[in-house]
Amino acid sequence: MKRLIDHYLLNWKDSSLRQPLLLRGARQVGKTHAVRELSKTYPDFVEINFDLNRRTHVIFEKDLDPARIISDLSSMIKKPITPGKTLLFFDEIQAIPNAITALRYFYEMLPEQHIIAAGSLLDFAIEKVGIPVGRVQSLYMYPLSFIEFLAAGGEYPLIQAILDHHPEQEMSTAIHNKSLELLGQYLALGGMPRVVQEWQTTRNLANCSMIHATIIDSYRQDFGKYARQSQIEYVDKLFENVPIQLGRKFKYSAIDGDFRKRELAPALDLLVTAGIVHKVYHSSGQGIPIGAQADLSDYKIIHLDVGIAQAILGLDVTELLINPIAEFVNKGALFEAFVGQEMLGYASPYRRQELYYWHRESPSSQAEVDYLTQQAGVILPIEVKSGTGRTLKSMQMFLGTHPASPYGIRFSTNNYSVHERIHSYPVYAIAVAFARKDEEKEALRSLI
Repeated sequence: MKRLIDHYLLNWKDSSLRQPLLLRGARQVGKTHAVRELSKTYPDFVEINFDLNRRTHVIFEKDLDPARIISDLSSMIKKPITPGKTLLFFDEIQAIPNAITALRYFYEMLPEQHIIAAGSLLDFAIEKVGIPVGRVQSLYMYPLSFIEFLAAGGEYPLIQAILDHHPEQEMSTAIHNKSLELLGQYLALGGMPRVVQEWQTTRNLANCSMIHATIIDSYRQDFGKYARQSQIEYVDKLFENVPIQLGRKFKYSAIDGDFRKRELAPALDLLVTAGIVHKVYHSSGQGIPIGAQADLSDYKIIHLDVGIAQAILGLDVTELLINPIAEFVNKGALFEAFVGQEMLGYASPYRRQELYYWHRESPSSQAEVDYLTQQAGVILPIEVKSGTGRTLKSMQMFLGTHPASPYGIRFSTNNYSVHERIHSYPVYAIAVAFARKDEEKEALRSLI
């Protein structure tokens, strides 16, 4: 299964500035698989799972000298590790926080050793021990994007048609309709790799639902690993509630039960750190960078994956597969969450990306723009419409009060168009709107 991250991993391998790499992302998004795919380009590969192989822990207790660590690991696993030839992979590295610290010494004392580390709960360990600044690199992974989903299904001509299309011209009706039909599959299933692989192999929705349930159960089993015993109830309640509040400002008061914000807010932050949910912060959008004007107490929340979000709610997604274009009209919140997921998926993976939105709340004029994005030094508003979406009053209000924003972007089931200050893209073409840098475009082309 081809992934966008494969392109960035190959660039890391060949870079003269290569540093030890942390591959970061939520559980089950495909981190280990991506490293194993990269390993095929090396003469040798050694993978050590610190959660499974507890005997390795003692190796990091003596000192953090990389030459000794490699020698001891090699003796323990009875396999040579040769700097410059062997790709060394530390999986579930959060089980040994000292191993994270040791990465800096690999950079300083043994730079010829190619080393990658990953872990499903890695960011919790990083919060405790930190990352050696300037000595360790990070890449962030997410579920499959829609374009990656198309690649998994062998839809290479369609990918090329989408990527090559000029945004000021209409897409042919046949390609437009086919893209929307396949988007219906993606919205029903989401982008978790195991689910996508099962769908492309069997077309069995029941099997996909079982995999969703397994992933959800694995997330729940993790709660006790990073939450205090007294917090698990709150984490679980939020895990169930986030999909209910998709598309609107998150309110703790909307959660059923006798819960208080002071109990729930720290639990929500744990889900954010685990990569299971993403906050979409309100920003006034009046200057660069967007985050400088963000209100960290005002946010919406999306789940890491639209398929998982619907599975948590127990929704029947059959109509999205059978009659997607008609079903889209009733999926406004799902469409909005999908666009946020796509924005993260196509952004540069070299740093953690944040999402922002804008709203105005006053008795005389209430308005909300679903997302804000920063491109070429300007801020652009984004509206998401699950149907044809002709009314754009909030977008017009934003543009009228933000003279530095030259135009707005609308994603809907409509075809491409440009009218006055509104650039309209079909919702399947989010990659075209957001992959602006050469490397991001190259990553997309690598899927074909």
